[in-house]
Amino acid sequence: MMTTDTLAQISAIGPYFKVSSGSRPDAADFSPLIDLQGEQRALEASVTAMGRRLGTDQQRVAASTLHIGTAARLWSVALAATALTGEVPDLAPERLWWRATASGPIDLWLPEMPAVFRGHDLPDALYEGIVVRHLLPLDEAIRRHFGLSPKVLQGNVTSALMGAVRTLTRRAPHAPYPPLPLATALLEREPLASAGTLTLDPLEYRRHNCCLYYRVSDTGYCDECVLHCKRRAPRGAERVNSTTT
Repeated sequence: MMTTDTLAQISAIGPYFKVSSGSRPDAADFSPLIDLQGEQRALEASVTAMGRRLGTDQQRVAASTLHIGTAARLWSVALAATALTGEVPDLAPERLWWRATASGPIDLWLPEMPAVFRGHDLPDALYEGIVVRHLLPLDEAIRRHFGLSPKVLQGNVTSALMGAVRTLTRRAPHAPYPPLPLATALLEREPLASAGTLTLDPLEYRRHNCCLYYRVSDTGYCDECVLHCKRRAPRGAERVNSTTT
């Protein structure tokens, strides 16, 4: 089982890594993350709120931005816990709660401290805990209700993963279980393997698709985007999976 000390270490890495635990007075503001997978009204309300935040009425853009931000939060917490402890927390979607924020990443809350996966190697446990339990069901819900391409969603997942890797490499450089080998093993698995190309020396990830955020006014392409052109200004700080400041 994870400890409060581990959660404190993770939360100190950066905004996308923060997660609270135990009782809290504003618990009524949170909902189980599983609602985004199965409750159409909850998902539609969240996408609409993201559109207002971005200043766009393009639902596909808002849905993709919500998706990549959620993926970034999940990867950040799970990967940091694994890198620091050598154990993968069981962040089951019915036990991990969330709420939207006016700016920055979504808030995450664990009413009870999670157990850890047993009997798996670390990439297997990360794949099961984040891709299978969280992101594949969320992908399906977003495709069904907003028509986003599976390739866009898979690219969001891998882009969010590499954002977490870059931050951990900078801010926890001496982690006992380095995040890059874990991510490399994950990126060898489908559907993640088809979403982009990883180069290790120098470290670079280029996705084979675009998250659509460039359609928001006054933004450019993110560095890993298939549409990236160095003559265009890179995306600004509002981009949800820049994870790391």
